Amino acid sequence: MVEKGIKNKLEIVVTEDKTAAALGSGLLPVFGTPYMIAMIEQTAAESAAPYLEEGQGTVGTHLDVDHLAATPIGMKVTCETELIEVDRKRLEFEASVYDETGLVGKGYHTRFIIDNARFMEKAEAKKNA
Repeated sequence: MVEKGIKNKLEIVVTEDKTAAALGSGLLPVFGTPYMIAMIEQTAAESAAPYLEEGQGTVGTHLDVDHLAATPIGMKVTCETELIEVDRKRLEFEASVYDETGLVGKGYHTRFIIDNARFMEKAEAKKNA
């Protein structure tokens, strides 16, 4: 059972492929916002996964994130999430992202618990619509 208070942490080192320039979100070789957002989603999803029933997963539906500071290639980035609200199948996470000098991002992320098979059936049905 997924309950409020679940936490998770993920660490990476900024490499060329994780930069704004590589991701097309800017021209500079610094940690890219799209990668920070993916990192928040991954950290939150991994935190909930062990508490789900067999055949369930989660999907991200909303992000409200501020990218506050640049992080150059070679620095470590840490993402921490905490589940702050559970409303039936809706999971609300608070996220903080740090580099070795301090806070570089913060925000909120919403995920929903889904039945994997049913979700994929609906997605694949779009091909025939």
